[in-house]
Amino acid sequence: MAPFIVMEVLERAREMESQGIDVVHLEVGEPDFDIPHCVKEAYCKALDDGLTHYTHSLGDPALREAICEHYLSAYKVHVSPDQVVVTSGTSPAMMLVFAALLEAGDEVIVSDPGYACYPNFIRFLGGVPAYVPVNEADGFQYRPEAIAETITDRTKAILINSPSNPTGNLLSESTMRSIANFQPYIVSDEIYHGLVYEGREHSILEFTDHAFVLNGFSKLYAMTGLRLGYLIAPEEFIRPIQKMQQNFFICASSLAQRAGIAALQETSVAVAEMKRIYNHRRQFMIKRLKALGFGITVEPTGAFYVFANARAFSWDSYRLAFDILEKAHVGCTPGIDFGRNGEGYLRFSYANSMENIAEGLQRIQRYLDLRSRKSK
Repeated sequence: MAPFIVMEVLERAREMESQGIDVVHLEVGEPDFDIPHCVKEAYCKALDDGLTHYTHSLGDPALREAICEHYLSAYKVHVSPDQVVVTSGTSPAMMLVFAALLEAGDEVIVSDPGYACYPNFIRFLGGVPAYVPVNEADGFQYRPEAIAETITDRTKAILINSPSNPTGNLLSESTMRSIANFQPYIVSDEIYHGLVYEGREHSILEFTDHAFVLNGFSKLYAMTGLRLGYLIAPEEFIRPIQKMQQNFFICASSLAQRAGIAALQETSVAVAEMKRIYNHRRQFMIKRLKALGFGITVEPTGAFYVFANARAFSWDSYRLAFDILEKAHVGCTPGIDFGRNGEGYLRFSYANSMENIAEGLQRIQRYLDLRSRKSK
């Protein structure tokens, strides 16, 4: 299993900080906001009310109902609570989906670049990642014809992620419609839904029910530490998934589930303010990175990442990222973490304060100016 390089960047940054070095963190995909007040209140009320015991293995019925109401309101799709499994974050949801789907040797189509952990989940459960390169000129969108060329008789699923980590780009409606027409199941990671600043995100369930949805509360609601996610699956998969949930995880946190209900029903004002701030940071970071000489052909419009072409400075993204960390004291993620087609790129996260983003990019400018002078 390959290491998750962004965590190695973070761990080295923490070592430097323990030595008194000030590091600006632009590597981590974690909201810097506190959780909304109503979510805190719901969590504390659940604790005061003694709701500290196991819930149903599929999840608190009230939360499952709220998830269905959310998908109806946001996407105009009808989901039954019997199709919803609440999990301790989206990573267990992903584990359950691939465990239910895959036999040894089955293939899952994934984009390159794409979220670094996808291939590791697939391999760990006996599957084989089948990579489809996506390119900057296309906004890192899949080309349906490239997917068609990759499908074999062992292809069990096509994995999509829109808005995407690491690129921050969205799949277009037409592309999603085309992907939905393929025979394999679609696994749609929708964890960054809601964090969209231009255009509109689409759920795969708008186009097909031959699909699994992964989603959760960590990103949009800044609830990373509460570890709460969910999956929506075709009904015939629910019982096998439930049995795995019962054996391996029991259930998600009862307190976090109550907080999740509040997040879905009471946070519209808080979420809108977080999005406004993210968008201001996004626009600033894109403009500043371009001025520094990074390439951004199609500007990202979702999540909280900019995947910037750094090949003008180096094709070795691993070495470049760690050199920036050691010399400029700024954390960023090497593109190679996300696949071979990500080599030569750096991922910058704007899930940090405007002051820290500005300081971090100023440090990178000084670093690049020094490199340029040394190369002459």
